[in-house]
Amino acid sequence: MPEIDVFDSVKASNLAAVEELLKSGANVNQADKNGWTPLNWAAGKGNLKMVQLLIDQGADVFKVGIDQRTAYMIALAAGHADVAKLLRQVEDKTPGEKIAYPERKYCKAYHLKQLRPFPSWTETEKITGLADDAIVYLHQDYRVTRSMWNGENIIFDQVTPDWKKFCSTVLGFKVPDDYDLIIPADKTRDKAAKAS
Repeated sequence: MPEIDVFDSVKASNLAAVEELLKSGANVNQADKNGWTPLNWAAGKGNLKMVQLLIDQGADVFKVGIDQRTAYMIALAAGHADVAKLLRQVEDKTPGEKIAYPERKYCKAYHLKQLRPFPSWTETEKITGLADDAIVYLHQDYRVTRSMWNGENIIFDQVTPDWKKFCSTVLGFKVPDDYDLIIPADKTRDKAAKAS
């Protein structure tokens, strides 16, 4: 049965066999018992050429299995940055409704003296008298709080283009994207090998 052969060939990284099976009518979007497609498997293995072939043959980048993960999410979890980037580019270019990935909550701690040089800096009336060495938190929405929880004990919330520019150029603040958080698969394997 060509459907089983496609999965076996993807898992074996046999590009020529997958190409031949698809040409002979195998369904590029078929799902196994867990709902994973050949693209999901290729993404998990980190096989960039296989992923590209499956995309070129019409693989649906938005298909999810019972684990509710797209091929992009699988590639991220497996530490395959190059595959994840390709899949995200294809997702972004594909017309229609997109999967809403959850917003990443992020904050970075600074000493207050690092933020006070901003020309329009004014602290809220509720929180005054903080020393320059007080630790404050700059959040993904560019608000500054005394607490690491966004919205609690707000110190500064006048988010303007100038403030965002100050944060990026002077403070070096950047909310990490998914690719910044990937531990490459080869480093994961190296760490596991050293541990054994």
